[in-house]
Amino acid sequence: MLDTRPLLENTDFPILKRGQLQTLQANLGYLCNLSCTHCHVNAGPRRTELMDRDTVDILLAFLEKHQLSCLDVTGGAPEMNPHFCDLVAAARQLGVSVIDRCNLTVLLEPGYEHIAEFLAEQQVCITASLPCYAADNVAEQRGKGVYEKSIEVLQRLNQLGYGRDPRLPLNLVYNPNGEFLPPPQQQLQADYKRELMERHGIVFDELLTITNMPISRFGSVLLAKGRYDGYMQLLKDNYDAANLASVMCRSLISVDWRGYVYDCDFNQMLDWPLRFDGQQPLQRTGVFAPLITSDRPRVHLGELLERDLSEQEILVGDHCYGCAAGQGSSCSGALG
Repeated sequence: MLDTRPLLENTDFPILKRGQLQTLQANLGYLCNLSCTHCHVNAGPRRTELMDRDTVDILLAFLEKHQLSCLDVTGGAPEMNPHFCDLVAAARQLGVSVIDRCNLTVLLEPGYEHIAEFLAEQQVCITASLPCYAADNVAEQRGKGVYEKSIEVLQRLNQLGYGRDPRLPLNLVYNPNGEFLPPPQQQLQADYKRELMERHGIVFDELLTITNMPISRFGSVLLAKGRYDGYMQLLKDNYDAANLASVMCRSLISVDWRGYVYDCDFNQMLDWPLRFDGQQPLQRTGVFAPLITSDRPRVHLGELLERDLSEQEILVGDHCYGCAAGQGSSCSGALG
């Protein structure tokens, strides 16, 4: 697979600093029952990387120590981590809200049939990927049969109260199936709600539109087709500085399956670890500091239990234009 990191070392993206930390986003591993074309973590059924119990315990200690309001679990399919249920239940006991980034179909896999009921019992917010309300587009992006399974799971979640009970929020996620920006979120949400109700009797709370990032699997496809530069230009042409106030990295840190910390999930996939006080400051003299992994010491979450991360400078690159283009994009959908 082609490496997009060398193309992202120089940037004119504005300097950002973190505000008050609110969310801990944890990647529980790259194991997944699907291999989607837009997946920026290259997850799949053959991946073996999974967070261990010791790291899970550090996550919980960090949540309690810093009194964070939200734990956002992702993957791969986070439910396939053997410690998933223990982590979720312990976080809920701390009074922390939990978001499960679910691909839906995993809830039909053998051994995971109980997870839907568990999520409802724990009042976990489900944020589920459904790239279109029509079957053909979903099959192109996520594989044959995925749409039908997703609909089956959404109907089951509705039966459990998801999308109907305010304590059981059900949000869907749209990623463009190509090299273009998402359409206006509110307009597309209305289309999704109408079509899913008319076709399948499905209800949900919000649709979150997320821009495809030019990294990992999607970045490699762009490079292979000779379209990387064109897509980057699209992001830069649609840059809106107003989005900088609410990009997700300003209130979130991302933790990988080993416990190492990054400014966001995308930096995690680029292997750009979080920088903290005492490390060499970035050079902003027209050329961005080289972002070679071996030159940048990793920071483990266990080292940050006693540290205040507010006002820390965030490591940015050209891919950050994906979060600031158009309506803006974050794990919570459009920004504006």
